[in-house]
Amino acid sequence: MIQRRTVLKTGAALTGALGSAGLLVPVMAGTAHATDLDPTSVPQFQQAMPVPKAMCPTYVSGTASYYQMTMKEVDKEILPGRMTRVRTFNGSFPGPLIKAVSGRRVVVKQTNQLSVPTTIHLHGAHVPSSSDGSPMDLIAPGGGSKTYTYPNTQPHANLWFHDHAHHYESETVYRGLTGFYLLTDDVERNLGLPSGAYDVPIAVRDARFDDNGQLVYEMGDFMNRNVILANGKAWPYFEVAARKYRFRLYNTANLRFFTFQLSDGSAFQQIGSDGGLLEQPIDVTSVSLSPGERADIVVDFSRYDAGTTLILNNTAPLLPGAPADQVGRVLQFRVTGPAADFSTVPDFLRELPDPGSATVKRNFVLAMDETGVTSDAFINGKTYDMDRIDTEIEYGTTEIWTVQNANLYTPHNFHMHLVQFRVLERDGKPVTSGPESGLKDTVALQPGETVKLQATFTGYEGTYVYHCHMIDHAAMGMMGNFRVSKTQSTAR
Repeated sequence: MIQRRTVLKTGAALTGALGSAGLLVPVMAGTAHATDLDPTSVPQFQQAMPVPKAMCPTYVSGTASYYQMTMKEVDKEILPGRMTRVRTFNGSFPGPLIKAVSGRRVVVKQTNQLSVPTTIHLHGAHVPSSSDGSPMDLIAPGGGSKTYTYPNTQPHANLWFHDHAHHYESETVYRGLTGFYLLTDDVERNLGLPSGAYDVPIAVRDARFDDNGQLVYEMGDFMNRNVILANGKAWPYFEVAARKYRFRLYNTANLRFFTFQLSDGSAFQQIGSDGGLLEQPIDVTSVSLSPGERADIVVDFSRYDAGTTLILNNTAPLLPGAPADQVGRVLQFRVTGPAADFSTVPDFLRELPDPGSATVKRNFVLAMDETGVTSDAFINGKTYDMDRIDTEIEYGTTEIWTVQNANLYTPHNFHMHLVQFRVLERDGKPVTSGPESGLKDTVALQPGETVKLQATFTGYEGTYVYHCHMIDHAAMGMMGNFRVSKTQSTAR
């Protein structure tokens, strides 16, 4: 087993927060250095935001599409006029895009040419444990490889893939090892939603750079990651026609929460979340995402004249002294002019599956030391141990999990592998509508909050993990193993 690295035992490991802001503050380390790049020196809205293109499979059979990816370091222009070394799949930053179809397998051979071990998790996917990207199912550095098989037996969903190697994932994901995975089906395709060039995935995250333009990584370094990236560019612009666009928003940051809002405060429609479409579109003026969460929105730019510019802002509560002109801005939309638009957003999108009746109830408490004495993070008082099964689950069982954030200052979130779940309650209030009413795999928990989740464990047997998806917290031990089995005695 890989031992906890020294970085986890330093003051850089621990983070706290202020009230319900959902924002982290380094408690012991993470101070800016003299060699840091001044974010105010980075010109905003001067680079075009790239749109990831779908990968072409290396081979296609009657039932599957096959891909090959190589994890490697390359130099990319993130800041205007500067080259930055990043970790990538096939040299893509942001990561590549796989488009998949429900009922058709995708097989990906991953080769690791990095200097650290990796394991690749398809976030939100219903897959066999052998292809889940277990934190200790490692691909050796320097040329090791592994083939992952994704059956795609679930309905449409906005998935993504990233490194999950325990104690390494925080830095490796921060340095760029992520990718998009859009799974579609006939239900989604037959709705007439914006498509083609008008269906745009956008990965949003924060970063910190030195004065040579290189990424600076420190565990828990929230307050100094003040450059916001959209699809791998710092504060880019994106030209849009005066028509409807579908934007699939991904929060791929390690720690930062985002609340996205148009600069004129106008409404748009949220049509989906982590596990695909909601039952009905929701008119909203903002959408909030913790790390790992996704939102599917439609913005109609036909109400704007050609030449109009809008900023997609981040209106998540900022801590005192936080640079709003930096972390409060994400990208700029530039309206170019009218365009034909035959797309539609129906009043009814899809029928969600019946959640069924739960027969098992469990409790999970997330906590970490907020005093700075240790760098550990816990679920039910335990840090992650690859050899320990924390939760035994009988195959086919429907369960309700009550998840509590026991910290006073530090936000967390909770991600479950293998299954999508339904959010039943938040702090005792039923969730029957709104953005959390759809299928989810990641849910935010502010300090002191409690959520109730319901999931059915079917499809595959094996060992999987649940964890905080504020990736630094998972690396610090806020993770547990659950085993799904048809023949075992489950403690209830």
